[in-house]
Amino acid sequence: MLTKGGCPKTALSIKDALEALEGRWKLLILFSLSAENKRFKQISKEVPGITDKTLSKELKSLEANKLIKRDVYNTFPPTVEYSITSHGKSLEKVMEELHYWGLLHRKKIIGK
Repeated sequence: MLTKGGCPKTALSIKDALEALEGRWKLLILFSLSAENKRFKQISKEVPGITDKTLSKELKSLEANKLIKRDVYNTFPPTVEYSITSHGKSLEKVMEELHYWGLLHRKKIIGK
């Protein structure tokens, strides 16, 4: 449990986590990759509403934060595949809790 009183170390770790996962797309991309490795267009189809430009930017950020891995295969044309890393998989409980909280929030706000 988090300590009360605004511990600076706790605030810093929360800030770091939010910076790594900022925006509305990163967790959805990680969720898309949680079942299996995927190519760019597969991810694009599974994350409705994301543009190719935004997906490209978010994939680069996730890769920089070591949450996903990008593999390029020597084919013609080159095949690029994305996979979630063990560091990315460590967010599984966070995503599960967000899922349950989202269900409760939707029910409270929308009534469905």
